[in-house]
Amino acid sequence: MAKDNNTPQLVGGNYDPYVALEFFKSAGEPEEVKEGKTIFAQSEKAIPLLRRNKMYLLVKGEVGLLNGAKLIGTVRPGEIFGELAVLSHAPRSASAVARMPSTLISLDDEEFKKALKKKPSFAIMLMGVMIRRLRETVAKLKEGSGLNKDQEWKEAVVFDPEQLAAMAEGLTRDAPAPYRAGATILSEGQKGVRMYVVMEGRVNVQLGGRVIERLGPGGVFGEAALVDGATRLASAVAETDVELLPVTRPAMVELVKFSPEFAEAMLNSLSERLRFLTARLD
Repeated sequence: MAKDNNTPQLVGGNYDPYVALEFFKSAGEPEEVKEGKTIFAQSEKAIPLLRRNKMYLLVKGEVGLLNGAKLIGTVRPGEIFGELAVLSHAPRSASAVARMPSTLISLDDEEFKKALKKKPSFAIMLMGVMIRRLRETVAKLKEGSGLNKDQEWKEAVVFDPEQLAAMAEGLTRDAPAPYRAGATILSEGQKGVRMYVVMEGRVNVQLGGRVIERLGPGGVFGEAALVDGATRLASAVAETDVELLPVTRPAMVELVKFSPEFAEAMLNSLSERLRFLTARLD
């Protein structure tokens, strides 16, 4: 899968271009673009009532991703690009230009929501690809100096109070788990079988011993290992006394299938994290 702000993730692993095509066709129509056409420009952002951000599936042709005049990635048929701007509602971090006559299918944010309702399984696949990109970004940060910057992400909230209440009532049979301030909830490199939703209190997410994210009520962590079955990307420590709602993979999959809003919230959270961490590579 290609992305706005770095070398594109090639089709492979859990990514199925046929599933992506069916997803995009469920709410969008193919369109032809001429060689040299700018599909979107770096720093471009949505303008209410005038312009909506769109994500794209390349059906035929080739698209270049540029940082200024520098080519940083190439999108090939079957790949998605431009999705982070739609999911995180942020300005474009690269330009996309057709390098030959091409066929695209685009979805704006509303069309994306409609497609999710029709084909929710796409969300799990997209989560898996985004998490793979997160793992690649974290590995690069550990090799370089990105983790030494005096910078951390804003406090993240994935679910609003109404969603939280619904989750607490019907999402899982497990009771909320309490942790005292200073307790390690999960450790980087550990095998993971649950993700957690913060019900009360605050949690610090750490990479290499540095706090990169603070989570209050409504925040989610631990989903990466739950989706791809690999080890934990980061550690999590209770900043205050906390109460956490544990969520198993089967419960998460069921929620994605029956709640497009849940799927969208999870994808938004992953896109924000990916944007934040990728920016620290610069």
